[in-house]
Amino acid sequence: MNFTIEKEVFLRGLGRTQGIVEKRNTIPVLANVLLEGIDGELHVTATDLEVGMRSSYPANIVKPGKITVSAKKLYEIIKELPERGEIVFTAKENCWIEVKCGKAQFNIVGLSADEFPNFPPADKSSGVVLSSSLCKEIIEKTSFAMSQDESKYNLNGIFLKATEQEGQAVLRLVATDGHRLSLIDKVIDGALPAELKRGVILPRKGVTELRRLAEEGEGDLTLTFHDNNAVVHKEQSVVVMRLVDGDFPDYERVIPKSNTQEALLAVDPFLHALRRMLILSSEKSRGVKMALKPGQLEVSSSNPELGDAREELDIDYQGPEIAIGFNARYLLDILQVQDENRIRVLFKDQLSPGLLQPENDQSFIAVVMPMRL
Repeated sequence: MNFTIEKEVFLRGLGRTQGIVEKRNTIPVLANVLLEGIDGELHVTATDLEVGMRSSYPANIVKPGKITVSAKKLYEIIKELPERGEIVFTAKENCWIEVKCGKAQFNIVGLSADEFPNFPPADKSSGVVLSSSLCKEIIEKTSFAMSQDESKYNLNGIFLKATEQEGQAVLRLVATDGHRLSLIDKVIDGALPAELKRGVILPRKGVTELRRLAEEGEGDLTLTFHDNNAVVHKEQSVVVMRLVDGDFPDYERVIPKSNTQEALLAVDPFLHALRRMLILSSEKSRGVKMALKPGQLEVSSSNPELGDAREELDIDYQGPEIAIGFNARYLLDILQVQDENRIRVLFKDQLSPGLLQPENDQSFIAVVMPMRL
């Protein structure tokens, strides 16, 4: 195998694999990237058996072939090579690899491509097409609520389900960690795969790669399913992720139906007030107290070791006086992904979950459990 490629192109391709390759080295070849040169293109593939990615880049393929090499070391080498240089890559006998650029030369050990796991075939014929901007939005507005607790494996990702509503296909994304929940509905086009109708859970690492893919350019993404994998295509890149086994909890039960007390708040002042209260909040609970009375909200926090803080905000609220505690971090996560200027906060009492929703957007809701302060 022998090819030449521009440094900038090669570096970009290797950089995309760094978050995917297996870090624990339980299977040595998973720390490697598969390089395959054929028909004027270099295919770069990485996987940790949960999430995999294959991208294609233009290259001058002198001699077709394939080999695997340490993703981390090759990336570090290419990164330090002279700028604007053309890289000459040659695979030799016994899986040795020569990398040359200008007067710099490296000889590194690789592994046979035969040891690398198979990559699912690419088939976009029966997929759901999503624009990059839509994909980025729906992930941004739900991913913050994914659980970080590895023992709650069925919460370590985002639940996707598609339904028919009033003759339209609607894609719903839900994420929760047991303390807060985020849900968004978006109308989509095209036929719905059977897997989406049943509902699937995308793994947290796969969601991260999907978001990165959506942020790269404006092209559309096509979501398909193969065996127990979700497969996402965008231009010259394919991301494959193994779906999370297990059932997602009955999230509908968590969404409060009887929150009749409604306050309308300006997002920006509320967000900055919470950040200020966070400075003197408890390091462990990050709790803030919200005391509402007609026309006014008082946000406060206290820490016996540091002191206390309070701030008043003008709001649109005409209900009875109520005081309720929340984790300020959870509220900030919700506010930071809002596009609108005002947000509705709906309460029932100080022991019931709070519900947040943009003033003019019924497609997004967030639920936050209260705290005793």
